Amino acid sequence: METKEIRKQKVVITYGTFDMFHFGHERLLKRCKEQGDILIVGVATDEYNVQKGKKAVQSFEDRLKYVESLPYVTRAIPETGINPQWYEDYEKYGVDVIIMGDDKVGELDYLKKDMNLVYLPRTKEVSSTEIREAI
Repeated sequence: METKEIRKQKVVITYGTFDMFHFGHERLLKRCKEQGDILIVGVATDEYNVQKGKKAVQSFEDRLKYVESLPYVTRAIPETGINPQWYEDYEKYGVDVIIMGDDKVGELDYLKKDMNLVYLPRTKEVSSTEIREAI
């Protein structure tokens, strides 16, 4: 009898505000999806953004709906804070890798002792902050 190989789907997760969704966001999320079979995206709540000293132009509900409508996103979830949510999500969703933009290098390195954390280069030509300032 032939044995079929059973392969676990690789789960990737990333987090962000995703305000004024632009091609840099799209590029990051597509590259995240290329790293696995399932892509979960944590979208920062308005309350969490306030804690970080940020204010999104678009509401959390609108940002969440937009991100979860993308064909390469398996699931969008609220991001309410870095600790301990990332640890909880890692276990809850069976995450294989957390992917973040390389603007977080050094800031998140402490996670590497407990999780598989990968940084991807950001799209240099665009950022929500620059768009907001230009408006």
